Amino acid sequence: MDLDDVRTLAERLREQVHRVVIGHVEAVDLMTVALLSEGHVLLEGMPGTAKTLLGRTFAAVLSLDFKRIQFTPDLMPGDVIGTNLFHFQTNTFVLNKGPIFTQVLFADEINRTPPKTQAALLEAMQERSVTIDGESHDLGDGFFVIATQNPLENEGTYPLPEAQLDRFLVKIPVGYPDRDEERRMARLHGHTSSMPSLEDLGLERCADMTQIRAARRVIAGLQLSEEVLHYAVDIVRATRDHTAFLAGGSPRSTNMLCRAARARAALDGRDYVLPDDVKSLVPAVLGHRIVLAPGAELEGTSVPDVLQQILDQVPAPR
Repeated sequence: MDLDDVRTLAERLREQVHRVVIGHVEAVDLMTVALLSEGHVLLEGMPGTAKTLLGRTFAAVLSLDFKRIQFTPDLMPGDVIGTNLFHFQTNTFVLNKGPIFTQVLFADEINRTPPKTQAALLEAMQERSVTIDGESHDLGDGFFVIATQNPLENEGTYPLPEAQLDRFLVKIPVGYPDRDEERRMARLHGHTSSMPSLEDLGLERCADMTQIRAARRVIAGLQLSEEVLHYAVDIVRATRDHTAFLAGGSPRSTNMLCRAARARAALDGRDYVLPDDVKSLVPAVLGHRIVLAPGAELEGTSVPDVLQQILDQVPAPR
């Protein structure tokens, strides 16, 4: 696979997903960036904004196994990762694998379950393995988490721990469609109240895990000049020094920003990264990793506004 193949893959993926999901163009591109960067995705939006349909369609056109967990207040860690059960016939313990053993894990309404269960995903997202009764189990390099959360103003939600938020490569807002998109959506899906059958919609598979691995190798070899590297580092470090932030971006976020910028360049068919690639990804990659200072929050300051100030102040290489 070469760079043209990666661009073609991304275009076909975009085309197939939009046969089912109307709108959300930037969300699909950011999900593609995350997948090819070996990162994970957090979708935030109100119920009914096609988050589940988006995740299910994305997995289907890539021929990836898909499992969905509905996170609830009574969900336990064992319900996610699985448990060892005693088998009386053989007098041995047998692993009963949880739904986390898949390629695409759709963690629906992840912020409706307590932090103890949310933490069950931490090792899986970082190491792509889980530990059950002291034994490590590999999840494979195809393991990809698409989590959704409702806005924190909704009743019955828990804020995600900062350590877990840091494991998501991007956080993507999923809003309401515009009038034209909503009209097209109603024409396509308005004849049924159930989740549309992806088979009936004639989706075509455009890649598999072998091709995804090959695309990742191409992206890892893309050029990142010293000037662009310094630009990415300076942006992240500026978030740590800003008085409006109690906590800025972590060193992990610097690595993720550089990795995602390579994937963004590849989607445009370039074998080099531009400062604009870095700049365009800052809100999605850094926004959920920032903690506002109490004073700034009381004054109505928002994370996106301060990130924009930083982008305006940090000089971009020419």
